[in-house]
Amino acid sequence: MSTCPVTHLTVAVHPAWTKEHKKAGYTKVIQRIGQDILLAAITADRDVTLDTLDNDLLQKVTQEPGYSQEHLYLLWDMTHVINLSSTYKKETASIIYNPGNPFKAIIFYNVDSRARTLTETFAAIVQDTIPVYIQETYTEAVSTITELKNGTTPSYGDEDPSRARQATKKREFLAIMGRMSWLGMLDQNIAIPPHDDPYYVFFKAMEQLQQDLQENISQESRELDFIRKNSEELLREQNIQLNAQQELYKQLKQQLEKEKSALTSRLASQEMELTRISTAIAEKTSTLKHLLEIIRDLDIEPQQKQQMQSACESMIETEMIEKKLNIELTATDSEFLVKLQKKHPNLNQRELRIGLLIKLNYDTREIARSIGISTRGMESIRYRMHKKIGLSRHQSIKSYLNELAMTA
Repeated sequence: MSTCPVTHLTVAVHPAWTKEHKKAGYTKVIQRIGQDILLAAITADRDVTLDTLDNDLLQKVTQEPGYSQEHLYLLWDMTHVINLSSTYKKETASIIYNPGNPFKAIIFYNVDSRARTLTETFAAIVQDTIPVYIQETYTEAVSTITELKNGTTPSYGDEDPSRARQATKKREFLAIMGRMSWLGMLDQNIAIPPHDDPYYVFFKAMEQLQQDLQENISQESRELDFIRKNSEELLREQNIQLNAQQELYKQLKQQLEKEKSALTSRLASQEMELTRISTAIAEKTSTLKHLLEIIRDLDIEPQQKQQMQSACESMIETEMIEKKLNIELTATDSEFLVKLQKKHPNLNQRELRIGLLIKLNYDTREIARSIGISTRGMESIRYRMHKKIGLSRHQSIKSYLNELAMTA
């Protein structure tokens, strides 16, 4: 355990009294000198910016059992410190406005020239709460504490009234600036010197800066309020549109459900009708086949028998074709009919049906029988369809329909 070379008091260290700041590149270390002096420093291999005040670390050290927990003096070795983060600056409020603050004085030493103004600003801000001193060396810093303990106010050795006033005005100026910049206090009362005072222009400029910042914040607040109101209005309109779309979707869904139900009923009805037709055709075909057997057994003239058999066979064939035409309509056939109707809306329903039969390789005679017309009448219909579709004389309607069926 080491001792302080100035006071010869014991210097206590503890592993828990350190805190690593990896991103900032340093480690904060606190030691205790005797009962009432804390020594804060950092270990780093380069100059750094302090990122946080480490109130939790200070609290841990000050509440250590066996040591004084109030009326403490804080030594701050500023070696390698060149700047303070905005977070660090804001956290100084925890020292300024903390009624349970344990420090009687804070003494900085080894302050880099780049951090001098920051340190003086900190001192100016907290001057009404905690005395702050800036010394050059460790020995001078510890000696300052000794003087304070003895009831002596440390002197910087400059008794010139002009310089003393300059130092006072500098502290006032830095305090105003620090409260605005560090703590965001933009409503402080700034004491402006008389017009003929050499410091008037500086404090007047600071007052104007505070007013400008207040106006900027007010303007930003108004703009944010405007944006908020516009956003709320836009959100309200979007909600109205969304509700309308949801209602429309609901109505469309209901309509689709109705159409689906109607189509389902229609399909069921058509299936029943197809079943009835199929059954009727089957019964009729069976009857015709039975009649054909009877004709074959008749003892009549061969020519008359042949005519009767041919007529009966023709009716059986017609019934078989009719059965196919009414029942065997596949999804591919339906898709083809849709394509044909879209491509040639001038075709009527009978012509569309004939087009499907042509595509399915039914010959003219079979198609004619299925729709109840003569073969010559069927040829006339094919000719008219040929012209409606717009085919040349040498183009085959069957080839065209097959090509149409293959298109996407």
